[in-house]
Parts: sequence; C-alpha cells; structure tokens
Amino acid sequence: MSNRYEDFSINSIIGPNTSLKGNIETGGFTRIDGSITGNVNARGRVVIGERARLKGNVSGTAITIGGVVYGNVIAEESLVILSTALVLGDIITRRIQADDGCLIHGKVLVCPDEESWSHAVSEYRDDQRVKSALPVFSKNTPSLAEFITNGV
Repeated sequence: MSNRYEDFSINSIIGPNTSLKGNIETGGFTRIDGSITGNVNARGRVVIGERARLKGNVSGTAITIGGVVYGNVIAEESLVILSTALVLGDIITRRIQADDGCLIHGKVLVCPDEESWSHAVSEYRDDQRVKSALPVFSKNTPSLAEFITNGV
C-alpha cells in the first residue's frame, strides 16, 4: 500500500509578502507564509508558517501550524501545532501534537475512529450551513448592543 504523504512537492505557495482575500482550494501540498482572509481547503498537506496569518477556516489531510489561525481547523489525518502558533477556533482531527508554548482557544475534538470522525465532521458542516443561512449571523445584522440601543 502506498503512503499518500510520500509526495512532498509543494503545489501552492503563498509567499511571506503576499496578502490575499478570498477562498483557496488546492489539490495538494500547500505552504502559506503570507496573510490570507478566507478559507483554505486543501486535498493534501498544509503548512502555515511562523509568520503566516490566516483569518478563515482551514482543512487538509495533515496540517502544521506555526503562525496565527483565526478560524476552525479540520485535519483529516493529523495536526501539529508548533510552539509559535496561535489558534483561535475549534479543531477536529484524528491525531494532534501541540508543542509547549502554543496557544489554542477553542474546542479540540480528537476522533480516533472512522465513525466518530464522520459524525464530528458532519455535525460541524451542518452547523456551518445553519450559521450561514440565519440572518442573525449575517455581517449586515446589527449587534445585540446596537439592537438594544437603537431598537433596530
């Protein structure tokens, strides 16, 4: 049986002086050293470098985080969070390694078997669909404080 992680060639690179707004979908190994506002969905490894900044969700087979991720992380096989990392969001993975000094603020769900993995990912995606459909989660909806103050 061949190991699907044997190919380490990088398919996509977001360089250190690159700033990007929008969602990214890649088919292989992705390296991010710049700044992204949007979701990253990779069908392979994802490396988020120490100086990288990501405001959005990230998913991939094996993910390594060294920078800042302000969003949820779904790592199908494994997740490594380096000591320089800050993750502000929920995590779903099958295996996790968190180095001393990293900061995680969110729920961490480790699913060792296929059944728990499928259930967790399905539930997460359902929640995301509901949130995007409800007007209360819309960017144009006033905050609770605005609602109370202005009676909007």
